[in-house]
Amino acid sequence: MTSSTLDMFMGLKSINPNFVDAWGNPAKVSDENIRNIIGKMGYDASDDSLLTAHYNEQEKKHWLSPLPPVSVCQKNASYTFDVRLPIDSAADPLIYKIILEDNSEIKQTVCATGFPLTAIKEISDVEFQCYQVELTVDLPIGYHSLSIYDQGIDEALATMPLIITPSRCYAPEPITQGEKIWGTSVQLYCLKSEANWGIGDFTDLKTLLAKTKENGGDFIGLNPIHALSPSQPGHASPYSPSSRKWLNILYTDITSVDEYARNKSLQAKTESAEFKQELAALRDTDWVDYEGVTALKLSALRELFVTLNDGKAKSKKRLTAFNKYVEEKGESLTQQASYDALQFHFLALDASSWGWPVWPEEFQAFQSEATQTWIKENIQEVLFWCYTQWIAELQLEEADQLAKSLGMSLGIYRDLAVGVGISSSEIWANHSLYCEHISVGAPPDILGPLGQSWGLPPIAPDQLQETAYQPFIELLQSNMSHCGALRIDHVMALLRLWWVPDNASAEKGAYIYYQVEDMLNLLALESVRNECLVIGEDLGTVPEGIDVLLKDAGVYSYKVFFFEQAEDGGYIAPDHYAEQAMATLSTHDMPTIKGFWHCEDLHLGRELGLYPDLEVFEELLTDRLVCKQQILDSLHGLGSLPHDFSRDAMYTGMDQTLNFALQKHLAKGSSALLSLQLEDFLEMDQPVNVPGTSDEYRNWQRKLSQNIEQLFNNQQVKTLLADLTEARKK
Repeated sequence: MTSSTLDMFMGLKSINPNFVDAWGNPAKVSDENIRNIIGKMGYDASDDSLLTAHYNEQEKKHWLSPLPPVSVCQKNASYTFDVRLPIDSAADPLIYKIILEDNSEIKQTVCATGFPLTAIKEISDVEFQCYQVELTVDLPIGYHSLSIYDQGIDEALATMPLIITPSRCYAPEPITQGEKIWGTSVQLYCLKSEANWGIGDFTDLKTLLAKTKENGGDFIGLNPIHALSPSQPGHASPYSPSSRKWLNILYTDITSVDEYARNKSLQAKTESAEFKQELAALRDTDWVDYEGVTALKLSALRELFVTLNDGKAKSKKRLTAFNKYVEEKGESLTQQASYDALQFHFLALDASSWGWPVWPEEFQAFQSEATQTWIKENIQEVLFWCYTQWIAELQLEEADQLAKSLGMSLGIYRDLAVGVGISSSEIWANHSLYCEHISVGAPPDILGPLGQSWGLPPIAPDQLQETAYQPFIELLQSNMSHCGALRIDHVMALLRLWWVPDNASAEKGAYIYYQVEDMLNLLALESVRNECLVIGEDLGTVPEGIDVLLKDAGVYSYKVFFFEQAEDGGYIAPDHYAEQAMATLSTHDMPTIKGFWHCEDLHLGRELGLYPDLEVFEELLTDRLVCKQQILDSLHGLGSLPHDFSRDAMYTGMDQTLNFALQKHLAKGSSALLSLQLEDFLEMDQPVNVPGTSDEYRNWQRKLSQNIEQLFNNQQVKTLLADLTEARKK
């Protein structure tokens, strides 16, 4: 701690005003901006005496707690723990009792004397000191509990969760043995098929898995399939979800639900000419009609729920399974279902009730008396929304089981968004966890000179520790189920997040740091338990040393071809990429291959007002031409293009030869994983998402240009996939 009140408080709240900016220069956040952030955290930063009082209160709490809130340790032969004790009793032996996850017990008696770690601290006229105690004990990985007792006294002095973890995340044996695999990445909603209801669904995912495996691929990478808000179908961004623990129910294939097979009335309706005409209109669009799809699916889902409760013999077995699911998922499911139910309830009363912040005050928290009373009085409506989650999860599980039965090493890989929106069910149900007047984002960089604010409130590091990381653990458990890999968006969040107060622009934020080693250890534990490989999206400004931490923890890096440039501007050969990585040509936030080459992203950005300065726009076009030339030079230099293919980027358009050559070029690289986009197989040019826009572009709506049935019958594509498979073997 330094002497100033502000410095002491920043240390307490893990705020670091110093950072290195995107241009490699040292930067420091002003005291004014720091005080603004602290104010939005809920403390009066204008009065140093109040900050000092809070700091002293936390210090007192710290010293009066013999054990920390939680201890996360990699498995070892012995473990050391900090214990805070009054000096007068420190010489007395204490009993350390560990209750293992299986409820067995281990006891040791240890005296703390002789290992003081800190200077004497006086609290309420009692002198305390912190000691380090070592326990030699064989502990399995898992979630245990450590308590300390005075001899002869039954009541524990203190208890803390003790979490023992492996040192590295899981990776399938074929990959650890050097096998290189490829797969495709896709926004599930954008899949066209001859059977879906205008939006890609879990049955389409099963088709995609089978066809990919048939053509030599090993996985399908999905962008987040988190729960959104069915009451507001236009809010379609998978990176601003309502909950990261639950699923987007629009991905349910209605006709594959068990209740559909028993609902003759619904079958007749879906076979009617009128319904088929409505379906055809939803399928044939180039953009997902979220309102139309949602209305159609919710109507059908309600009919299926009635069938579940019709009292017939076949329904009773399913109803028993559903009730068991509701019981197992507990309060978390009730929270999500209640929120969805209340959303529709308040929208029916007032069309402007977009979320809990504008509901009547007595309903603005899950725990409130009014909310709990409403849930009891409307339990069937809440159970309906539980049902929608149940059947969605069953279908995702079926897709995962199919991938495993096909022998795919990874099968499905899911994507974990960095946060939830302010109107989310997660915040509504867990207000105490979140800093609701702050958004995470990014400081200024080359692509975003004003910085970014994503509208996602963060969880405070100290609050996360106080909960023994339970929200983070539950998040991992939810997202590592029914898949073989998990991509963590903005993996730097395990170390730090850029916090932006809601009354300031993004460049006036600051970095708040998290317990990265604890977070990585927990990631390793859940990865191993779920047999789920972990990919960390480590793009952008990466602080020194974090790349080593991630690698040592077994997290796979994320290598985007267009960003992998050497200091001279040339493109790094893919066979120089890290082996512990996933290589890709593009991402959902970038243009397609064709769009990049023809500068469609820049021209679109100009149309949308992202580049109002003509001079800046012209510079971007010039820079893009240089990049294209470097790419051509690299591909020709490494023999990835026919010798007679054009070598001048000024006169070279993107055709199938160059498109497929780029994909095969990357496939020859050394990274264990290769992910390519279905859009690039189809030579599409329109982007999925244009960062920096909301209503200006139809983000998260664009579909693929062909049905998946057509895609895999395309002989040129099939040849490309065979070439990719062969390249991965070299």
